[in-house]
Amino acid sequence: MKPLSSKQKRILAFLRKFREDKDYPPTVRDILKGCSISSTSVVDYNLKILEREGHIRRDREVSRGIELIDKERRRLVPVPVIGYIAAGEPIPVPASDTWEMEPLDTVEVSSEIVQGKDNVYALTVKGTSMIDALINDGDVVLMQQASTANDGEMVAAWLKSEEETTLKKLYRERDRIRLQPANATMEPIYADPDNVEVQGKVIGVIRQI
Repeated sequence: MKPLSSKQKRILAFLRKFREDKDYPPTVRDILKGCSISSTSVVDYNLKILEREGHIRRDREVSRGIELIDKERRRLVPVPVIGYIAAGEPIPVPASDTWEMEPLDTVEVSSEIVQGKDNVYALTVKGTSMIDALINDGDVVLMQQASTANDGEMVAAWLKSEEETTLKKLYRERDRIRLQPANATMEPIYADPDNVEVQGKVIGVIRQI
């Protein structure tokens, strides 16, 4: 194991302090600001060295996916799996109150992912329309219940008149909503704003190997 540079020691100390204070890991931009580093690429370079030298683990698919190796075992939080969601053409679900039904299953995830958020649930993905966002058929998406979303956020969208739900990125375009897949071979879904109801926003993914 090579000796750490002063910058790497500073980052490691910041990671420990941030997690002690917040109970979840920082983002790359948090590290950039907290350690007065010039760019995110410099942060990433030093994180790669810390990972290679066995000080941290990283999940690059999660914005706060930095785990200190020497920290205590992560506290696990149970999250209910309440059903399926289409990453492709929408699939019918019984009604919008599907989200309040008894869970089909439960998954345990790190408290660092949940970050103390309320109303977190999970859905099993059917389809491949979000494959370019590293979400594939059979993966489980962790959702925070929400009724609004910013443009570009990945959401569970309920299409009211069709009584169907779909997993897509949401964009507002003048008099319509565009539900955009992350798959170059698939077309977006366009809908009247009054016909789209946001049911939740994606906060994490459990990938199936």
